Amino acid sequence: MILVPVKDLSAAKQRLSAVLDQPSRTALAQAMLYDVLTTLHNWKNRPQVAIVTSDSYAVKLAAEYQFEVIPDPDNPGETAAIEMATRICVDRGVDSTLVIPADIPLIQSWELDEVLKNAPAEGSVLVPAADGRGTNAAFRRPANLFPLRFGNDSFKPHHAAAETTGKECVVLNLPGIAVDVDNPQDLQQLISIPGETRAQVLAREYAHGGAGAPPAPPRSGVSL
Repeated sequence: MILVPVKDLSAAKQRLSAVLDQPSRTALAQAMLYDVLTTLHNWKNRPQVAIVTSDSYAVKLAAEYQFEVIPDPDNPGETAAIEMATRICVDRGVDSTLVIPADIPLIQSWELDEVLKNAPAEGSVLVPAADGRGTNAAFRRPANLFPLRFGNDSFKPHHAAAETTGKECVVLNLPGIAVDVDNPQDLQQLISIPGETRAQVLAREYAHGGAGAPPAPPRSGVSL
């Protein structure tokens, strides 16, 4: 199962506060989530997707794509949300989990294929952020092979935890998944990389002084 944790987007991306006000940060977070879920929606032969959230925009978008929502009413953060969702997966007998963050708008279907293609029969696949500090995708089989602890420097602890299991751990460097947006430098990188994702278009509007209205969920039946 693919798990996408989404915190309350009304207070998203505080580390961008030096360059964007809160309504703009929320709109950008919504746009990034839209890009991530659109890629998952269009990925052929994908596993089941569950959005771990109680954010209203995320819930509406999940409904449009017919993704499951695992409610996260306490909104304690990504780590606790994924712990809770992982327990649900184990209780259901789910074979594996692939955790994808909501702020990697350049993610591509072929990269997700690479993750599954390289996944061990028992073990893990980790995809680091471009700076090598964060973890931007984590596959585990069994689903609870080791606990995930998210934060600014999660990759090394995740890699160490994976190796401690004694199972194979594959590290993949994938260019789209590697790009997350947490700080002003990340935002500039998103703007400069070729592409027209919703998040990129919005970020470029901000860079040129545009207002940038929050993106609305797609309408059912509309080609994405």
